[in-house]
Amino acid sequence: MNAPPMNAPALRDQFGRSIEYLRISVTDRCNFRCIYCMPQEGLPWLPKADILSYEEIAELVRQLAPLGLRRLRITGGEPTIRPQLTTLVSLLRAIPGIEDIALSTNGARLPEMGAALKAAGIDRVNISADSLRPERVLKIARRDLGFDTRTVAAAAEAAGLGPVKLNVVVMRGINDDEVEDFARLTLDHPWHVRFIELMPVGELRSLTWDHVVPSEEVLERASRVAPLADVAAGTGPRGNGPARYLRYAGAPGTIGVITPMTHTYCGSCNRVRLTADGRLRTCLYGDHEVDLRGPLRAGEPLEPHFRRALAEKPREHDLLQMQVGGLRALSQVGG
Repeated sequence: MNAPPMNAPALRDQFGRSIEYLRISVTDRCNFRCIYCMPQEGLPWLPKADILSYEEIAELVRQLAPLGLRRLRITGGEPTIRPQLTTLVSLLRAIPGIEDIALSTNGARLPEMGAALKAAGIDRVNISADSLRPERVLKIARRDLGFDTRTVAAAAEAAGLGPVKLNVVVMRGINDDEVEDFARLTLDHPWHVRFIELMPVGELRSLTWDHVVPSEEVLERASRVAPLADVAAGTGPRGNGPARYLRYAGAPGTIGVITPMTHTYCGSCNRVRLTADGRLRTCLYGDHEVDLRGPLRAGEPLEPHFRRALAEKPREHDLLQMQVGGLRALSQVGG
């Protein structure tokens, strides 16, 4: 892998956190309407002219990689519905210094696209999987695409997109009775089930604290299957996220918890997000954004704009205090 020159200035925010991870939203559209992510009627979609082209995204990454950007995640909306996604993956894979390219997807198109995405350069995949029951998937996603979690995960594994991670947003009274069923998957498969605390965002705040299942409760339920033990630091599944991982004795997979509501992980945040319309968002749960599309299309160097954004990155989010202003739906900011 190509590393930046030894004297390359590191990308650090005002609190000294090293920023090496960029989540890239390639579209605000999705073929699902998940109840925690997007209104059932959809959203006002971005005009095509406002969305960054693949070449523009690649140029942005090409300018930032020499500064220390190392890891990328392609997100949406649902990234696999944007045409010729493999073209972007190939462009990003060719940029010196980029070490890891992951994909976040609802998985509906992985059985048909998995092999091509792997060949283009995707290293691994996170799949949104909020139920193992087809009728409940339909209720949560509000779209009937014949989605089956086990089939999709197996397709990703067969394509070599591992470690395969299943992201389960746990919602009380909606799917929390499936915690043990999801946990059992890790006994038989090298899959990594990550239980995520529900986050009330955008116009979807009808799902609030009453629906949040704290991670301690999730782990208590998972431990009913068998005793759980923490995975030693550095031995869990490869990735860049804040999950705590545990494992059943002898299990090929792991169980993870991600806790934005009960235990924040802002102090170790290493990421920023690029929206589909070219805005750099420095905190998922804040309203701070810096326009990169304008300077990019004007031919200006992006480093000053990027460093200005990092200098303004907040210490922590305000989600717990419900003091979030200007928060878009998750589908609009790359989740």
